[in-house]
Amino acid sequence: MAETLPATDVARPRLRSVITTIVLILISVMIVRDIFVRRWSSPSAPAADTTQHSR
Repeated sequence: MAETLPATDVARPRLRSVITTIVLILISVMIVRDIFVRRWSSPSAPAADTTQHSR
């Protein structure tokens, strides 16, 4: 007995792939933005959490 699939079952994989694509694009944009900010930001002091040896 052949059952026909409702239209919503076809739309779910497409919606899932669109959401996945959007998430990947957003992650890529955030990574590129971070690289640009680190490269062209003003030089800053070393992080405060570095350990300093006593003399």
